Amino acid sequence: MRFNGALALYWGTRTYTSDNGCSGGAGSGTVNTAGSPLTVRSGPGTGYSAVGTVADGARVTIQCQTTGTTVTGTYGTSNIWDRIGAGRFVSDAYVLTGYDGFIPGVPRC
Repeated sequence: MRFNGALALYWGTRTYTSDNGCSGGAGSGTVNTAGSPLTVRSGPGTGYSAVGTVADGARVTIQCQTTGTTVTGTYGTSNIWDRIGAGRFVSDAYVLTGYDGFIPGVPRC
């Protein structure tokens, strides 16, 4: 049996730490759409219903990140979506987080 790629201990006591991205804190970012409000979706993709908007320049708290529909935005093309609330997702292609890809320490949804 393996745990995070290493052989797991079969007897005795050992502390393990998972690297599956389920722990960690929230991240933050700034929405940049060059003026228009950013559509908030009910899930991680453009096929999900619109549930509101976030103003250009607004700071958002990113609770977790996941993959979904690929979107081209201000910061390039990305399939990463940021959950900013319960049932509220925005495309990471429009959010300045300081990272190109997933934010280290932010859990995956």
